[in-house]
Amino acid sequence: MAGPTLFPEGGFRRLRIDLAYDGSQFYGWAAQPDQRTLQDMIEAAISKICQSPVTSVVAGRTDAGVHATGQVIHVDLLDLIFASSQSEALTYSDLRFRLNRILDEDVRILDISDAPEGFHARFSALRRFYSYKILDSNRVVTPLARYDTVSWYRELDPESLNQASAQLLGHHDFAAFCKFKEGGTTIRTLEKYQWQRGADGLLIADVVADAFCYSMVRNLVGAVVSVADGRKDSSWLAELLANKERVSDSLVFPAKGLTLYRVEYPSNSQLIERAKVTIGKRSPEL
Repeated sequence: MAGPTLFPEGGFRRLRIDLAYDGSQFYGWAAQPDQRTLQDMIEAAISKICQSPVTSVVAGRTDAGVHATGQVIHVDLLDLIFASSQSEALTYSDLRFRLNRILDEDVRILDISDAPEGFHARFSALRRFYSYKILDSNRVVTPLARYDTVSWYRELDPESLNQASAQLLGHHDFAAFCKFKEGGTTIRTLEKYQWQRGADGLLIADVVADAFCYSMVRNLVGAVVSVADGRKDSSWLAELLANKERVSDSLVFPAKGLTLYRVEYPSNSQLIERAKVTIGKRSPEL
């Protein structure tokens, strides 16, 4: 079939697929030659079952090493694939089971359902939710936690982290916190950036925005930690935003501490309108 369309064509049905993955051994979501990527693996598995080339659309293109517990994609599949023949019709439960048997164990399909009319995994999304985990004071990260937790040698105070994070909230050009991408925009609305210390001692950041650009969350974490541990003055964050001067790569935190845990969509009646808004170019006045 051809590449993905905004809405499915006649004879196709759009499926919403919810999935989770350990990104440790993946070179990010997007397909890349000679690299192990999530898009390549998942599309190959679906194509094998459906015996037809499949193209997916993802809600958030996670970078290399980033995990997900609440990723969302959509695919447009031929209705004929699910039609009954000499054998029983293929159900979504069957498809999920068969996909999980094909996929490596660091990727799991959680749910498959009919996408509502007007649904687009990327353009219909209202906001993405990420968490970032840090174990500070040079405490020992346990073997299982090493996959999604970053160790930091200095002690960090949640209140200081939150004071710094609050300066970045709102609608801004986050060019200082994003790696440049030709033709892309770095204007985003950061709705939440809040830290708390869990009962296990972990520092967990909850980061929510309408969308994120390449490496944005890891840059945000590195910048705020630099202020909270005293290496940078608090005014430095405002200067970064105003001057759009890229955060040094030496301050960017590792990918493994980052997990996409939720993608939020509007009510079904607002899906098409939301997609139109997203497709329109963002501007500082939005």
